Amino acid sequence: MAKQKIKVIREEMLQVANNVAQEKNINQDDVFMAMEQALEKSARVKYGMERDIRVNINRDTGDIKLESYLKVVETHSEEEQAKEILLADALKLKKDAQIDEFIIKELPPLELGRVAAQNAKGVIIQKVREADKSKQYEEYKDKVGEIAIGIVKRVEFGNFIVDLGKSEAIIKREELIPRETFKNGDRVRAYIYDVKNDLKGYQVFLSRTHPQFLAQLFYQEVPEIFEGIIQVKSVARDPGSRAKISVHTQDSTIDPVGACVGMRGSRVQTVVNELQGEKIDIVTWSDNQATFLANALAPSEVSKIFLYEEKNKVEVVIPDEQLSLAIGRKGQNVKLASSLTNLEIDILTEEEESERRQIEFKEKSAILTDLLDVEDVIAQLLVTEGYVSVESIANETEENLEKIEGFDEELANEIVLRAKNALKEQEVENIKIVDEKIKDQDLKDLNGMTIPMLALLAKENIVNLSDFADLASYELIDKEEGIFRKLELEEEIVNQLIMDAREKSFS
Repeated sequence: MAKQKIKVIREEMLQVANNVAQEKNINQDDVFMAMEQALEKSARVKYGMERDIRVNINRDTGDIKLESYLKVVETHSEEEQAKEILLADALKLKKDAQIDEFIIKELPPLELGRVAAQNAKGVIIQKVREADKSKQYEEYKDKVGEIAIGIVKRVEFGNFIVDLGKSEAIIKREELIPRETFKNGDRVRAYIYDVKNDLKGYQVFLSRTHPQFLAQLFYQEVPEIFEGIIQVKSVARDPGSRAKISVHTQDSTIDPVGACVGMRGSRVQTVVNELQGEKIDIVTWSDNQATFLANALAPSEVSKIFLYEEKNKVEVVIPDEQLSLAIGRKGQNVKLASSLTNLEIDILTEEEESERRQIEFKEKSAILTDLLDVEDVIAQLLVTEGYVSVESIANETEENLEKIEGFDEELANEIVLRAKNALKEQEVENIKIVDEKIKDQDLKDLNGMTIPMLALLAKENIVNLSDFADLASYELIDKEEGIFRKLELEEEIVNQLIMDAREKSFS
């Protein structure tokens, strides 16, 4: 009778494992492991909670084996006494027993009472649930960056809970397009931007405001993007209002913007409808930053672009009448263009840029007037011809200066002489400053470092190699505030100086 009962239990074990695995679409072995843990818990209740009892269920026959593990030790520890056996006792059971190995004793089959059976069932359900959630987490964590479609199930604290079929996801209020709302039963499409797994379980987070939601919508609507012929390079959004997306293709026979717009705007309109009427500018990406920036600022025109790569900044000159178009409502157009190109953009009108050039012209002329002790008109003529520093004049030939309108041989010779004298005076002053302030010979001996550079560093109280090594290149060559701005050095030279200083200071 007992054997028949055990046989029934075995058959039920196999049937339950098979049914649960199929129903939950999880590995059958995970179900068996859950059963084993449940039986281990019940066995400890019967034989002692402190004991090391292990259960193994044969996956083919359903046979259940209960075993007690005892670790062989020299002396008992008080806490682990129920899990240990002294070496002397172990040798009686096994002649070649050794310290740290286990003596395994088989226990009688477990007959589950009503309470024990309920406990076992609870553990199995819990473990299967955990295995199911773990499987779902593994599935959805690989779907980050994709679009999910689900049904709004309920609202909790302003957040929407979405049924994805196998799982639930959450759309936080701030991840919805402004003025957008859903009610229970509504079908919703959103972007999976994160899947978290913590003590509370796993959660799938959706967004309809994420820039990549827009990119993925075009991925679904434009076959050329889906096939990889056209690439989406960058996206910037003001959700529900306006967006910019840059696209590029290596195929010269394809117009990437036209392909995204579609016949009579059909493709882009589908995306616009999904985003509650969000206006979308599709622009052509270019590896030339100036060209790309001009495209990104559309529909406004661009007259000039001044790019400061070391600061990731750009100044854009716009026709006076196009200023409001370039900036956009509440600065929207320039903000989106900045985000799209990853550049800090300053907008200037042609009038403002002209005024600034005039100020710079006067400043450069004033410097030459002072250093060369010449009249304003002569200094202005020199600046107009491109001679904006004393060095550029001192290194020029008299013959070339004579070609300037209003200059003759005598004036050209005098200007060059004064420039060279001014450089000598400046050199004497620079040497004095360097000798007084800079005592670090390593900084002085840095390959490529000159007296004029050292003098400028001294004036900024950068007097040792360590201080110089901490500088960034833009702090030295920025056209407005750089320490070396007057020297007009190439960025490569400055970068090499800094790298050499860092290697020296750490060696």
